[in-house]
Amino acid sequence: MNAVPASARNDRTGVVDAAMRVLGENGLPGLSMRRIADVLDVQVSALYWHFPNKQTLLAAVSERIVALNNKTPDAAPDLAAIATTLRERLLAHRDGAELVSSSLALGLLELPSRAQLEKAALAAGLDATSAGIAADTIVHYVIGFTFYEQQRVHAAVVGAVDASADLTPVQVGDRVDAFDAGLKMVVAGVRSAAGAHRSR
Repeated sequence: MNAVPASARNDRTGVVDAAMRVLGENGLPGLSMRRIADVLDVQVSALYWHFPNKQTLLAAVSERIVALNNKTPDAAPDLAAIATTLRERLLAHRDGAELVSSSLALGLLELPSRAQLEKAALAAGLDATSAGIAADTIVHYVIGFTFYEQQRVHAAVVGAVDASADLTPVQVGDRVDAFDAGLKMVVAGVRSAAGAHRSR
C-alpha cells in the first residue's frame, strides 16, 4: 500500500481520503486506525489530532459517502428520486450502508438526503411531524435494503453463498426491481397520508 504524499497527511481531508482508500480495499472490518495511519505514513496517534476517536472518523467517512456534491435540490423534490440517489451513493462504496447506518445510529451524521426527503414530504402536504417520520421511514428502507444487498454480495465473494444461484445478471436485475417496487409502496403510503392530511 503506497503512502499518501506528505502534503496530504496533516489535515482532516487527507485522513478521510486515506480512510476511504482503506475502506475500498479492506471493507469496514479492515478499516482500522493502524491501516489508515500506514497509508498516511504516520503514527496512529497523529490521527487523533484531527479526530478524537475512531467513531468520529468513521462519521466523517460516512459524510463523504452520502455527500450530495453541492447539488442544488430540485424546486419540486421527488421522494423516489432522492431515495434512489441515496441508494446509489451507498452502493458506490464497499460496506457503505453498514457504515452510514452505524454513524446515524450513534447520532454522528446529518444525512443530506433526509433533509431533502423531509422537504419533499412537506411539499406533498404532510405536517412537520409526519414529514419527519416519512423521511426517516424512507431512509431506513433505503439503508436496510442496501445493507442486505451489500451483505449478499460480500457473502458470495467469500463463498458463503452460491453466487450462481443468487447473483446472476437476472437476479441482480430482480433485486433492483424489488427495490423500486418496495420504494413505490413506501412513497404511495406517504402520498396517501399527505392526501388524508390535506382533506382534514
